[in-house]
Amino acid sequence: MQLYNTLTRRKEPFEPAGDPITMYVCGVTPYDAAHLGHAMSAAIFDVLRRYLEWRGRRVRFVYNYTDIDDKMIARAERLGVTVAERAAEQIAAFERDMRDLNVRAADVHPRATEEIPKIQEVIQHLIDSGSAYATASGVYFRVRSKEDYGKLSRRDLEELVAGARVEVGGEKEHPMDFALWKMAKPGEPAWEAPWGGGRPGWHIECSAMALRYLGEQIDLHGGGMDLIFPHHENEIAQSECFTERPPFVRHWMHNAMMQLGDEKMSKSLGNLVTIREALERYGADAVRLFILTGHYRSPLRYSEAGLQAAGRGAERLQFAVEAPLPTGDGDPVDEARERFTAAMDDDLGTPQALAVLFDLARDINKARDAGVPAGKALALLRELGGVLGLCFQAPPSSGGQAAPFIDLLVRVREELRATRQFALADRIREELTTLGIALEDGRAGTTWRATETTGTGEEHGQTAPPGNSEKAASDTLAF
Repeated sequence: MQLYNTLTRRKEPFEPAGDPITMYVCGVTPYDAAHLGHAMSAAIFDVLRRYLEWRGRRVRFVYNYTDIDDKMIARAERLGVTVAERAAEQIAAFERDMRDLNVRAADVHPRATEEIPKIQEVIQHLIDSGSAYATASGVYFRVRSKEDYGKLSRRDLEELVAGARVEVGGEKEHPMDFALWKMAKPGEPAWEAPWGGGRPGWHIECSAMALRYLGEQIDLHGGGMDLIFPHHENEIAQSECFTERPPFVRHWMHNAMMQLGDEKMSKSLGNLVTIREALERYGADAVRLFILTGHYRSPLRYSEAGLQAAGRGAERLQFAVEAPLPTGDGDPVDEARERFTAAMDDDLGTPQALAVLFDLARDINKARDAGVPAGKALALLRELGGVLGLCFQAPPSSGGQAAPFIDLLVRVREELRATRQFALADRIREELTTLGIALEDGRAGTTWRATETTGTGEEHGQTAPPGNSEKAASDTLAF
């Protein structure tokens, strides 16, 4: 498998050191509702994990929560609750979002506030080795103690200093030195430490968690591109100074940002669509398809039209999986499996992998219309869809109460066709199409499915024998 390595700026073989593969992905700061940008990152690394396991590898996966920082403190104070209460509420909401998006839970979900002993151990070692120093305001990492500081972001210290806000009369020895421990202000959460009561800085928590749960070297570290600097750059510096055994990470993988307008989707910027809103409106499979139709290293622009198209694609796949099909295996599907594997092995090429799924769906629908078996294709569609985290479930129903009336119209249409009143039968089909209901005539009968106009998110089957009809639209890609 070839994956792009942010450190080397090229695609290269992904070569884990052993078994299991160790993966660490930076998680959310749970001060507010998670948005689709968070869903994008979560789904991408969930797919990578699923694919590696599908290929027969074991994966140990860690995804953290930053449940103490300036944003957490400010939001809790504004709401009149404790930081712990706000974190617990938002983590529960986020984990519900992930379950509904079919993102598998990590093997470990550490929280910064529960890792204080390990964090302090790492900080003390860095002080003892001369890589960090204590001041009245906190403990800082000496960036000049790491000769190759800036290797991930490809920046040197002179360039960084030129663009930094240099503190006048500050306690830092160098403008780019960063906080490992912050002394507490009155009223803030604090933990006792040899250097004074306070709380961990942002970067040190991830190093401590990775070291504790995955060891001194990890196979893959992931996160959004916005974390390359300073977060991941600082993780490398403090971790490699602690272990004195580089590299801290063998392979760095970063996903591009989701954009709303001309900016990245961000809680701090206030331009966001929450995961919960998207799930309730479009469903999990549509959200996943919307994310995976773009390559993970390419920015993804949010649009309702894009999510609606993804919803139609989800319905098409669901119809292929669930509609009646003649029994039997059908033709071999080895070529489809090979195409899927080749796409995923080429830097997690989910757009090309999805094309394989839609080709299988098309072949299944053709077989259904012809009344021939396609059991192997159906089984492979389910299998590969599972690798991409698809559930093959209908999107949320906003008009499910219409289903009985649509069923009635379908039965009336079949009766009209049986008595050769084709003009009226065609009129019903045309009117239903205008309302966003697509009819599928096959040897097993007529089924209907809702397109984006109705949003019923349902599919129904009838047992009436099919008559002459135009070819099912399911022979073409939805998007």
